[in-house]
Amino acid sequence: MARFADYFIVVGYDQEKADSGEGCGKIIQRFPKKDWEGTAFPQGVEMFCQPGGWRLSRDRKAPTFFTVVLTDIDSDRHYCSCLTFYEAEVNLQGSKSIEADEDEDEEAEEDGLIQPAQVFAPKSLILVSRLDYPEIFRGCLGLIYTVHIDSLSFPLEGLVANLFTFQVPVAGGSQKLFSLGAGDRQLIQTPLNDTLPITCKSVGLLFQQLGIQNVLSLFCAVLTEHKVLFHSTSYQRLEEACRALEALMFPLKYSYPYIPILPSRLLEVLSSPTPFIIGVHSMFQTEIQDLLDVIIADLDGGTIKIPECIHLSPLPEPLLHQTQTSLSLVLHPDLEIADNAFPPPRTAPSNPKLLDKEVRAVFLRLFAQLFQGYRSCLQLIRIHSEPVIHFHKTAFLGQRGLIENDFLTKVLDGMAFAGFVSERGPPYRACDLFDELVALDTDIFKEEEASPAKLQKHIRAFSEQLYKNENPNPHMAFQKVPRPSEGSHMRVHQVPFPLLDDERVENMLQEGIAKHSTAPAFTRPERKCVVPAGPPVVSIMGKSGSVFNSARRLEVVRSCISFIFDNKTLETEKALPAALRALKSKAARHCLTEELSLHVQQNRAILDHQQFDHIIRLMNCALQDCSSSEEYTVAAAVLPLSTAFYRKLAAGVNQFAYTCIQDHPIWTNQQFWEATFYSEVQTQIRALYLNTPEGKDCITVRLKDAGPEPAAGGAEEHTAMALAAMQLRSWPGLSKEKQHELVKNEESTVFSQAIHYASLMVYLLIPLDTSKIKLLRSAPVADWESGSNSIVTNSIAGSVAESFDTESGFEDSENSDVANSVVRFVARFIDKVCTESGVTQDHIKSLHSMIPGIVAMQMEALEAVHRESRRLPPIQKPKILRPALLPGEELVSEGLRVLLDPDGREEATGGLSGGPHILPAEGALFLTTYRIIFKGTPHDPLVGEQAVIRAFPVATLTKDKKISIQNQLQQNMQEGLQLRSASFQLIKVAFDEEVSSEMVEIFRKHLQRIRYPQSIFSSFAFAAGQTAPQLILPKQKERNTGFRTLSKTIVKGAKRAGMITMGRGSQTTLKKNDRGSRMMWHEDDDVSISDDGEPPPSSTLRASEKSTMEQLVEQSCFRDYQRLGLGTITASSSRSKSGEQFRVTAVNRLYSLCRSYPGLLVVPQAVQDSSLQKVARCYRHNRLPVVCWKHPRTKAVLLRSGGFHGKSVVGLFKSQNPSSTVPASSSELSSSLEQEKYLQAILNSVPIYFKMNGNNTLSDRSLQGLSPGSDRRASRMPKMAPVHLDLPFSNSFTRGVLEYRYKLFAHSNPKPDSKERIHPQGMWASLRSSSRLSQHPSTADVGSKQAGKDLAPPAGSISLQAQLLKRQAALYVFGEKSHLRGLRVDSSLNCELVPVDFADMRQVKASFKKLLRASAPSATSSDSEDSFLKALEDSEWILQLHKILQLALILVELLDSGSSVLLSLEDGWDITTQVVSLVQLLSDPFYRTLDGFQVLLEKEWLSFGHKFSQRSNLSPSSQGGGFTPIFLQFLDCVHQILEQHPLEFEFNQYYLKFLAYHHISNRFKNFLLDSDYERLEHGTLFEDKGDKQARRGICIWECMNRMHRRSPIFFNYLYSPAESDVILKPSISIPSLNKWDYFTDETLSMGPHYDWGMMAARSDSSEEMHTLSNSKRRIVWPCYSSVSRAQPDAITKLLTDIWRLEGELNQTSEKWQTTLERVRISIQEDLAQEGNLRKQSTVSISGLIPTPSMQVFQRRSMLHLPDSALGEDHSTSAANGINRRAATLYNQFTPKSEENRSYEGILYKRGALLKGWKPRWFVLDITKHQMRYYDTGEDTNCRGHIDLAEVESVVIATPTLGAPKHISEKAFFDLKTSKRVYNFCASDAPSAQLWMDKIQNCISDA
Repeated sequence: MARFADYFIVVGYDQEKADSGEGCGKIIQRFPKKDWEGTAFPQGVEMFCQPGGWRLSRDRKAPTFFTVVLTDIDSDRHYCSCLTFYEAEVNLQGSKSIEADEDEDEEAEEDGLIQPAQVFAPKSLILVSRLDYPEIFRGCLGLIYTVHIDSLSFPLEGLVANLFTFQVPVAGGSQKLFSLGAGDRQLIQTPLNDTLPITCKSVGLLFQQLGIQNVLSLFCAVLTEHKVLFHSTSYQRLEEACRALEALMFPLKYSYPYIPILPSRLLEVLSSPTPFIIGVHSMFQTEIQDLLDVIIADLDGGTIKIPECIHLSPLPEPLLHQTQTSLSLVLHPDLEIADNAFPPPRTAPSNPKLLDKEVRAVFLRLFAQLFQGYRSCLQLIRIHSEPVIHFHKTAFLGQRGLIENDFLTKVLDGMAFAGFVSERGPPYRACDLFDELVALDTDIFKEEEASPAKLQKHIRAFSEQLYKNENPNPHMAFQKVPRPSEGSHMRVHQVPFPLLDDERVENMLQEGIAKHSTAPAFTRPERKCVVPAGPPVVSIMGKSGSVFNSARRLEVVRSCISFIFDNKTLETEKALPAALRALKSKAARHCLTEELSLHVQQNRAILDHQQFDHIIRLMNCALQDCSSSEEYTVAAAVLPLSTAFYRKLAAGVNQFAYTCIQDHPIWTNQQFWEATFYSEVQTQIRALYLNTPEGKDCITVRLKDAGPEPAAGGAEEHTAMALAAMQLRSWPGLSKEKQHELVKNEESTVFSQAIHYASLMVYLLIPLDTSKIKLLRSAPVADWESGSNSIVTNSIAGSVAESFDTESGFEDSENSDVANSVVRFVARFIDKVCTESGVTQDHIKSLHSMIPGIVAMQMEALEAVHRESRRLPPIQKPKILRPALLPGEELVSEGLRVLLDPDGREEATGGLSGGPHILPAEGALFLTTYRIIFKGTPHDPLVGEQAVIRAFPVATLTKDKKISIQNQLQQNMQEGLQLRSASFQLIKVAFDEEVSSEMVEIFRKHLQRIRYPQSIFSSFAFAAGQTAPQLILPKQKERNTGFRTLSKTIVKGAKRAGMITMGRGSQTTLKKNDRGSRMMWHEDDDVSISDDGEPPPSSTLRASEKSTMEQLVEQSCFRDYQRLGLGTITASSSRSKSGEQFRVTAVNRLYSLCRSYPGLLVVPQAVQDSSLQKVARCYRHNRLPVVCWKHPRTKAVLLRSGGFHGKSVVGLFKSQNPSSTVPASSSELSSSLEQEKYLQAILNSVPIYFKMNGNNTLSDRSLQGLSPGSDRRASRMPKMAPVHLDLPFSNSFTRGVLEYRYKLFAHSNPKPDSKERIHPQGMWASLRSSSRLSQHPSTADVGSKQAGKDLAPPAGSISLQAQLLKRQAALYVFGEKSHLRGLRVDSSLNCELVPVDFADMRQVKASFKKLLRASAPSATSSDSEDSFLKALEDSEWILQLHKILQLALILVELLDSGSSVLLSLEDGWDITTQVVSLVQLLSDPFYRTLDGFQVLLEKEWLSFGHKFSQRSNLSPSSQGGGFTPIFLQFLDCVHQILEQHPLEFEFNQYYLKFLAYHHISNRFKNFLLDSDYERLEHGTLFEDKGDKQARRGICIWECMNRMHRRSPIFFNYLYSPAESDVILKPSISIPSLNKWDYFTDETLSMGPHYDWGMMAARSDSSEEMHTLSNSKRRIVWPCYSSVSRAQPDAITKLLTDIWRLEGELNQTSEKWQTTLERVRISIQEDLAQEGNLRKQSTVSISGLIPTPSMQVFQRRSMLHLPDSALGEDHSTSAANGINRRAATLYNQFTPKSEENRSYEGILYKRGALLKGWKPRWFVLDITKHQMRYYDTGEDTNCRGHIDLAEVESVVIATPTLGAPKHISEKAFFDLKTSKRVYNFCASDAPSAQLWMDKIQNCISDA
């Protein structure tokens, strides 16, 4: 029984505090005066009864009633019912300072007369109770108010006193009538079961207000502990909504702040960090809008607002769907029949209270399904005296298959669920509706899902039970509560609520209590019962489990284990890989542990070494493969096995299996240990009670606590829970002693298990090699901290541990570190589980003191094991195969043993495409001076012994990152490395345990060193031929070097290169210019210089420059100009006689005009050399427009330049250059004028050639390119934005560059005529790929999309040809949009500007990155949607090719129709180069030959300064830049054209791939620097035929020509160029562009086949020979063999046959080219004889193959790989070089005998004070007894010598300031002579030692 009410309070408006501005209330009276015992008076009621704040009002408001819920410190709830009414406020009448209530208008002030009451103050009557009967309280307070307002004749004191004297039963469903004594008769109905929440109709109401979806969101939010806030204008509604939301959570209880009505004073509670359910009045809407992490529900508007930062976890499917359907069945029953033709007659609307219960039934059913089977995951730890129960969360989630489910995981982690387990865990207690529901069989739920009728019936049944719980008696007794008379609150004269008589109330209260105390207290005994267990989780899931050929897998595992134990080694070897693969399935892992435990029971636990290794591998594999859901179960099953299996290492030294499976993180997971410990304890406790006489006869102990299934013996098997229920039932009847004994038994059981587990943990946590404690150190500390709520503080554990350590004499800090961390971990575990399971403190202390002892013993034992295990012969690992090296290539690091892991490419793993498991492969990773190479053999023994090679040049490395690879093949291989290369290769390796992490670090350091060589001479292209250590040449220029030093270095560089011999005069000229020189900056370029001063105007070339000129003339650039007839070299003043329009000028021969241009340029005849300087200033990097190609027929020219600077930037520099005398404006003007003049000169030189018959204007073919049809998908691709310069420098002039970069010739409004010309149809407005495929290419509908202007012509009205014919300009300038904006072109100039959109460097870089990832993904994508083609599309690579080709085609058309074109984009060296080269390739058949393509690349790419080093990220200065593969993009475009026109190219695909691979490989010197100027500076521009053999480097063209001469490797057999139609017009729409197989091809048999040196070594590999010998068939595996090489092709076969026959006949073999030529001629002759010789017929005569057969070849050219004779001549030349050096060195001495030079080589020597270190060639001469040095090895005149007679000592030294960086510290030594000390440094430590020894010997000989 409980007291009906605890307190009655009257609260009124507080007058005194009202002056402070904010009104507040005060308690006027409270009853009783003293607090009840056990129920404190609630604080703050005066705030809660007016939650909106205390305000006076202008009129009388009707009384209001609502209930506030307050929670006290013991988390008991107090229900405060508040009845508020308004009374006239006497003291304030007539005053003007009234706060009007916000919703009333201010009335006009009266003139000060006292009116009838104007101001009303609120007053509240509050009833506080612990019972929740809001309607009864409403009646009671209403009655008191009625008695007062209607002045009834009942004393108020009596009514109040009666409130406290009633006693109400808590539950049981009885009715209680009572009366307060004012003529009323009231009835209290108690619920049947007080655990079920009482909702009346609030849940139904909540759904009405918010709707199904919103309430479900709130429900999920509350369960996953988010903050929920309701707001409404009704307090009562707020209270109901909160009550409803909380009721929906049943059977969980809400344990966070629950405040249905929050007063205004406490609004800051909303920003508290804990979850809550709170309601506030809508008047505070503005205050709550900015709460970031609160879900706000608006009850009146029916919406909820979920902030972006909150991720709500939804209910798991299918439960979510089922719940929604059932709710809609309940809430909208008419939905089903809404469409019926004859709807049934209107049924009566359902009772809202019943509806409410139906909704609750749906949620109760939802919880039953969510928690179904939870009882089978409860672990019973103690039964007496209080049951202790633990919930095995991981097992539950794992078995339900919901481990990944966010929602359930959060719910189980929450506080509500913890309360649920402690409340509902015990097996013997009072049960309720939920217990029945959750115990139902799953089949019932399944049936209901199938039939809605059954479901509805079930829900009805449950809702009736819930309804009956609240309304058990159908016949309600008569109730009568008087109400106030109508409108009584509006009466003008009302008496204020009187003060009650305290004493009288008190007396009446005492009397009432005395009367009740005589009555006997009625208590209802609690009905306890055994809780139904319900189905185990396993059975819920088991039915849906898939049977995936698991029987076969289990068979594999079983047979493998039996092979191991029967010692059948061979069979084991074969079965093991299959078994390891099988272990990927769950059943197989389970089977493994069961099989092994059977063997343990048969006492076969002692293993020999081989067996031991195999068992360990299986265990590791099982642990590794298991998903997180069953990690616990597998690990728990392995645990006993790991302490059972062992092998004998020596007498008395046994190694247990646990020493080898320690590397799994599960062992450091404290929750795992707890769960396993608890399940073990449960088993033990069960055993304890099973054997007691009270239990049934002894039943065999089974590990699994499955549900009660009939055991074999027929007796029911008792689960631990059932036993516990029996024990709990009998407990109250036991004697004290018996009870005590049971408690003691249980406690000692737990204690003994704790000891056992402590030692198990020690076994698994202390590593075999104590120097490597991997596990605990890496585990996040928080993980165990959070797990422990230990009672014994850690300091005790710590101190015990310390004292122990000091006793045992652990001095070694490393070891004690291991020991301490293990001791701490175990101590934490012990604390937690022992305190939770009620072990006594003494026992816990004794355990703590044992732990360090166990640890120490274990460590001692392991030392012996470790020592012995290292003596074992190592497991046979595959032999490390050494890779074949190229000539001059040296190993930098010996092979590190690794396992090549499969990455995201499936081919090699035998994935979906089938094929053998080539990967994973075991082998070694090598680093050479040129490549990173993996070489090994497949791990799978069934694949065989083939070599697997994967390699790429170090220079192409884009990213190396450390990864950890989980590997099933070896247990401890954790550390790995992933190397990605720009040559589309990925090497992903896991290091073997023998490779230490230090070795890996050293490997990575070497890798970085070789990746970015200090200078180009240390790169492989130059280093290859040299044996001597590297010379370091001056480093790349620093960015901010002064002008003077720069000019000096230019001259020095030129001198050093031996090219220019300069007199004094020329040097001074340079010096003079030097002051006026200025710089340009660009985001990623080194400083580029241009001289302002004009060169001396002498017309003849100075003699000193003759040599330079001779060499410049030899360059392919000039040879090509001559081929094209672009003029001869003339000086500017003399006019050429022949009337040529263009001339070749040598003004740039010293690269003073433009740093990145070639030495010879083609400019209009009319332009003076002197004005070129000024013109150059208007272009970026001084790249002025120069001619690069001339159309042979139309004589139109193609020009290229850098982007416009807009306004000439010169003025900006001048202002900073004090020496300048020219006023800024004039020079600026002059430049601009020069630029216009220059453009005029170009126009004058351009021939005007138009054929009007239209076949030369833009033809249909390219129209398609321009028309909107070019790309259906373009609309989905982002448009390429024009490039913007990002200038990272803060110099003041760069800002100027930015301001002026938009200006070109002059700004003005475009004149009308130019406007007409450029925009009539928006025709040239912008070249973009547009969006749909055009059906009629002829009626090119130039889209309105272009340039964003809606200027589309009517479809097909004016075709593009007509557009051009109307007015075709002589010169088109293609520029960037941003620079052409607002330009005017003088209308007299026949010139037109075309803005172009193109991909900037950032986009190319990003696209390439995605392309790399698509071609060689690092891991297989989990999403089946992410196919390679999708990734390729996402990279936008093909889109970029499309744009480049589109632009090129337009240029080709224009040139062909006679207009000249100037391409002026970005800096003129990226996209410009691509487009210009493609235009020439498409227009001029010469460039499609092998020689012509070489000329094209040398001219456009190398001479015109494409920044190869920077774009390919080859130099240290571009280190952060990343790869921007402009050249690769160009080659891909060429590949696309070649695929579509296979007859037109002399070279094949392999040629392009070879270039693509080697332009970034550093194998050849050609692509190493950024411009001819830099090449000249480094002395590599001109081939010097002198004796600089060693420094020449390898030239790619020489090499390719040699290969070509030897075999038709680059030759395209289909080459048969058309004689008439020379211009190629490939189709460029995106669907017709193909993926280049260079990106994805791989040959694992020999690594990339572009390194021909290796190919030679491997061409007749043994493996291929033996497959050939047995049969004619050859197996070709994709990704392993080279498919292209294996494809048969007749010509190659015939050539090899001829070659073989020549060999047999001992004839000298003739070159293949000669043979082919003879064949071709004979074919022609045959055709001629047959009379088939028709010029334009389908048969083409020039080639080997008649054209019609083209289709047969499917446009594929046949690649053929080179034969064996390749690598040799190269190596011999290198050797000759060295011998020649040896010969020249000593020709100054007469004796040629060997003793002269006992030793020679390069040493760095430090100069005198303040001078740097220089490399010199030292010769140690015994005969002359001196040490001489030379500048270089070839040098013949000696620079100086050290007399060995004066040497006193030679000692190792430390490096000093300025010493070479990359050399090891041990390579330095000092030579002390009597005069001074010489500091030397050798290339590495061993050679330093060698030098010291040699010198020492010489001294001692002396």
